[in-house]
Amino acid sequence: MVRGRISRLSVRDVRFPTSLGGHGADAMHTDPDYSAAYVVIETDAEDGIKGCGITFTLGKGTEVVVCAVNALAHHVLNKDLKDIVGDFRGFYRQLTSDGQLRWIGPEKGVVHLATAAVLNAVWDLWAKQEGKPVWKLLVDMDPRMLVSCIDFRYITDVLTEEDALEILQKGQIGKKEREKQMLAQGYPAYTTSCAWLGYSDDTLKQLCAQALKDGWTSQRSQFPRARLFLFHLSALLSLQATSFPHCSSALLPSDSRLCRFKVKVGADLQDDMRRCQIIRDMIGPEKTLMMDANQRWDVPEAVEWMSKLAKFKPLWIEEPTSPDDILGHATISKALVPLGIGIATGEQCHNRVIFKQLLQAKALQFLQIDSCRLGSVNENLSVLLMAKKFEIPVCPHAGGVGLCELVQHLIIFDYISVSASLENRVCEYVDHLHEHFKYPVMIQRASYMPPKDPGYSTEMKEESVKKHQYPDGEVWKKLLPAQEN
Repeated sequence: MVRGRISRLSVRDVRFPTSLGGHGADAMHTDPDYSAAYVVIETDAEDGIKGCGITFTLGKGTEVVVCAVNALAHHVLNKDLKDIVGDFRGFYRQLTSDGQLRWIGPEKGVVHLATAAVLNAVWDLWAKQEGKPVWKLLVDMDPRMLVSCIDFRYITDVLTEEDALEILQKGQIGKKEREKQMLAQGYPAYTTSCAWLGYSDDTLKQLCAQALKDGWTSQRSQFPRARLFLFHLSALLSLQATSFPHCSSALLPSDSRLCRFKVKVGADLQDDMRRCQIIRDMIGPEKTLMMDANQRWDVPEAVEWMSKLAKFKPLWIEEPTSPDDILGHATISKALVPLGIGIATGEQCHNRVIFKQLLQAKALQFLQIDSCRLGSVNENLSVLLMAKKFEIPVCPHAGGVGLCELVQHLIIFDYISVSASLENRVCEYVDHLHEHFKYPVMIQRASYMPPKDPGYSTEMKEESVKKHQYPDGEVWKKLLPAQEN
C-alpha cells in the first residue's frame, strides 16, 4: 500500500579513498576515489520507512552533484508518493524538464546524475512500502503500469508505447518459470575485482595465478576483498560463432564455467602488448579475454590499436572512444567485427537517446546499462526494451559504490519479463565496498542471487556514511591534513 507525503530529503557526500591503493585507475581516470551522492527521503507515514538512493562518482565533483540534488528537491518535497507513482512518467518529466535546470543538461551530466539519485530513492521507498525488492515489484507490475513509468519522448521513432506493451505482454509467457529459475540459480555474473593499469608485471602475474588457482567461491565472505585481481568468471555464454569465430561455443563443453579476464588498455601500445601477452600466456588460448580502453582513443587510433591487439583474441573492446560518438563507434564496430572483436559500451551513455542511436547505427554488440548514469529505473526500462527490439544482449556495468546492488534488480527483471534469454548475457560484479550496505549483493556459484529484502538494496549503513562523509567524516579528517602536507 503506497502511502505518505514526502516531508524531507537529505543528501550527503560520501567518499572512499580508493585512490590510495591505485584501485580503480584506468587510462582516463588515474586517481579515482569511489564516491556517492547519497539521498534519503522520508515521509509523514507512521511506518517510518525511508527511501535511499545513490549516484556513483569518483571523488571531486560529488559536491556538485549534491548541489544539483538540492536544486531538484522542491520537485519532490510535499508530494504524495501515491501521486508520484500514479503518474511516474509525469514526475520523471517534471524532474528532467525543470525550465532552468535543464539548461545545464538536458538529461545528461551532473543534473541527470542527481536525477538518478533522487529517483533511485523514490523506487527504494515504493518497493519497501510494497514489501518487495525492486526486481519483484517490476516483475509483478502490470505491463501497462510499467509502460506508464517510461518517458518515450525522443525515442518513438524506434520504440512506441505500443511496441513496449507488446514486448512486455509477450514477456508474460513463461515468466513464472523464469522467476523460479532465477531464485534457484541466479543471474550469471563475471567479476572485475581489479583491472587497473597501475600494477607491475610481477603483481599482474601473481594476481592472475591466484585467480586461476582460487576460482570464484560460492560464498562472498570466502572471496577476500584483498584479492584485487583481473578475474572474470561466469556461467558459459553461447557465443555467436558467425560474429565471433574465435570464441565459438562449439569449442567449449556445454556445462563448463569459463574464466574471463579483462585487461585495461589504451595508455601505451607496447605496454598493452606485453601485459596482454602475460595474461594470455597464463590463462591459455581457451579462456576469454576482454579489453577496456575507457574512452582513450580517437576512432582511427582505436581501429589501429585493436587491430594490433587482435592477436590476443579479445571478445570485446569496451568504450574504445568517446561515449558521445555514435558514428565513431559504428566505424570501429564495422572494422573490428570481422576480426572477431565486439564493441561494448554504455556505462557513460548520457541517456536513452544515445542508446537509441547506438542501436540504430549498429555501433555495439554488447549494451552496458548503468543504474546511476541514466534516469534510474524509468529510463533503464526504455533502454532494456529497445535492446530487446534490436536483439542486442545487455551486459550491465557495475562496481563502484552500490552499482552492483542496484543493477542486479534491473537485469533480473530483464531476464524474467523482457529478454527471456541468457544468451550472450552476463552481469559485471566487483567485490568493492559492499560491506557498507545494509543489504549487500549475494553471489553464489558465480551468479547474482535475487535479493529478497524489500527495496532497491541502496540503503547504506549509517556508521559507514558518517565515517566516510566528506570532508567531516573520521576518515577524511585524518587524510586531508596528511594530503595537504
